Amino acid sequence: MASIFTKIINREIPGHIVAEDSDFVAFLDISPLVEGHCLVVPKKEIDYIFDMDGQEYTALMLFAKKVAAAIEKTISCKRIGVAVIGLEVPHVHIHLVPLNSMGDINFSRPKLSPADEELAETAYKIRLNF
Repeated sequence: MASIFTKIINREIPGHIVAEDSDFVAFLDISPLVEGHCLVVPKKEIDYIFDMDGQEYTALMLFAKKVAAAIEKTISCKRIGVAVIGLEVPHVHIHLVPLNSMGDINFSRPKLSPADEELAETAYKIRLNF
């Protein structure tokens, strides 16, 4: 069964995509910790990041670096935090979270619930900087 991320990649369900190439896609988290919180995923459905071969893993990280630079140009923040948890969805994904404090990347705190229009505007602005 395809993961929810595969369904976004295949455009079967909507996603606020901020960057894409032939192997990877980045889109906004719909329940973000902070504005600009993105998920970077390989198009190939792999459950666990350390099951990726070295070339795939390196390419994923290089793509994530480009996405992080676009987020940083768009969202006022001190840095972009990186988290790989991998328990929520059985599809490799990297969280890129704009940070102004350590609390910004605390996954146990309540998530934001932005309107679809807000997500669309944020995605558009990040795409302009990719």
